[in-house]
Amino acid sequence: MEVKDKKPKKPIMFYYAIVIVVLILLNTLLVPSIAERSIKEVRYDEFLNDLDGGKIDEVNLDDDTIYYTVKDGDKTQVYKTGRINDLQEVERLDKAKVKFAKEIPTKQSPILTFLLSWIIPIAIFLFIGNWLSKKMMSGMGGGAGAMSFGKSNAKVYVKSTNGIMFSDVAGEDEAKDLLTEIVDYLHNPDRYREIGASMPKGALLVGPPGTGKTLLAKAVAGEANVPFFSISGSEFVEMFVGMGAAKVRDLFKQANEKAPCIVFIDEIDTIGKKRDGNISGNDEREQTLNQLLTEMDGFDGSKGVVILAATNRPDSLDAALLRPGRFDRRIPVELPDLQGREEILKVHAKKIKISDNVDFREIAKAASGASGAELANIVNEAALRAVRDRRKFATQADMEESIEVVIAGYQKKNRVLSEKEKLIVSYHEIGHALVAAMQTDSAPVHKITIIPRTSGALGYTMQVEDGEHFLMSKEELENKIATFTGGRAAEELIFHSVTTGASNDIEQATKLARGMITRFGMSDEFDMVAMENVTNQYLGGDTSLACSFETQTLIDKRVVELVRKQHEKAYKILQENIGKLHELAKHLFENETITGEEFMRILHTPFPQIEENREPQTAEAAEPAEL
Repeated sequence: MEVKDKKPKKPIMFYYAIVIVVLILLNTLLVPSIAERSIKEVRYDEFLNDLDGGKIDEVNLDDDTIYYTVKDGDKTQVYKTGRINDLQEVERLDKAKVKFAKEIPTKQSPILTFLLSWIIPIAIFLFIGNWLSKKMMSGMGGGAGAMSFGKSNAKVYVKSTNGIMFSDVAGEDEAKDLLTEIVDYLHNPDRYREIGASMPKGALLVGPPGTGKTLLAKAVAGEANVPFFSISGSEFVEMFVGMGAAKVRDLFKQANEKAPCIVFIDEIDTIGKKRDGNISGNDEREQTLNQLLTEMDGFDGSKGVVILAATNRPDSLDAALLRPGRFDRRIPVELPDLQGREEILKVHAKKIKISDNVDFREIAKAASGASGAELANIVNEAALRAVRDRRKFATQADMEESIEVVIAGYQKKNRVLSEKEKLIVSYHEIGHALVAAMQTDSAPVHKITIIPRTSGALGYTMQVEDGEHFLMSKEELENKIATFTGGRAAEELIFHSVTTGASNDIEQATKLARGMITRFGMSDEFDMVAMENVTNQYLGGDTSLACSFETQTLIDKRVVELVRKQHEKAYKILQENIGKLHELAKHLFENETITGEEFMRILHTPFPQIEENREPQTAEAAEPAEL
């Protein structure tokens, strides 16, 4: 993507030059024009009448203009008129004994002079300075607080404004139990002081994105009915060295003034990363971290100031931040289990109109591995689908479709497959489903579809476990690999060729096989030796090998052998059930989507006529059913 160059920023002297030009224009145009308003211009004969009448007090002769003053009691008025005859004018002025002045002072208010000389220029400078400050703030990307040097821009919430309670948080019972103790301490601190117990100064909420860490922190403040300071770790990072540390000091100063209260630092890994070995005293992030460590040691926990922080990268935090006396308590906020998912769905379903016969248990089963945020999105997508269909409430079908939207994306209606491609995708997806159904210890097939999705998938097979499983045996993992290879095996068996449609299946099968060998100890050759380490377990679970190059080569060979073995197993299963493969593929081709119940009914329905002593049909003799 081409990125356009931004216009270069003008130097600050450019703006000050504008101010100077404005001041010069004020002095040359505005001040003289105001002064001119106090001089009255008269005709020449009126000047002569005033002269003959002895009214003129002082006179100033310019090249072509006469300025003179006339006293009227205590007031003095300045007049001007044009010159006619220089000699006659001078003689007549001498006879009248009029004083000749080098300059006639104009009648100008002292207040106006003060305003023009001081107040207006200062006001202009202040206006330009304020405008420049806003320009600098937007230019540095510091938001509203970029120029508020040393001031914390933490947002303050109280119960009356957000109203979030523990009842609004579902699926995290263990985390709520640990945080309830903090709430009790803020309500009844004397009960803890009597026994000599001190509350942890800080609690660290760790878990994957979208599990409700920030929501839990707000619920603690709502239950305790105390002020809640919320700030992101990135807001401490400043352009100027030392500003982040000043913000930390200001934040804790405000917290001590409003104690008891809760301070919540989101994404604390931004400033709390492990310090490296470089000896540098000018690193802004490191100075901010040092100031945070100092403040957490220095503040008095008995005042009722509790520090909560959230991160999804606990392995990257500095050890000094996690020691007792700082973040004493580590509270895991994991992905919800089956019961937790059901409760979360019910909480979010209260916000929309939904049918009474929706089975949240089935929805929770289908949404295995979903976070709280994803479950909230599923409920919202169901409501949006109901609105698109002009219905006044969401149904079970809406909830099931919304799960598919979250998993595979929206249906891509403008992508129309050719008859040949549609036939290949049908056999591919039935290959997955048939291999899964013909194996033991495999999750039941829930739905099969060949409708393209916006994620790029041309079709998919959804399997849903009957219950929650936390352990997987070696046989179950091998069955999953065989299921992944079932789509490619079907293409090979029926069309004697392969396509690019199995790319994601290949990735998943390879990842699973490598994990069995390097991390799960399911290889006789390596026994219980870990060859791979997992990093960032909450952010995708990246892995890094911890073995020699020779061992890596051996691991690659074992991975290939394992995947090939399961691929051959899947091919054999499909070959033995090729009749059902044709029948199910034809049904899927015609209907585009079939449920798990339809799939199992067709699979277990015997053929109308079964010839005795019929030789098994081979792959070479098998042809796709006429569609």
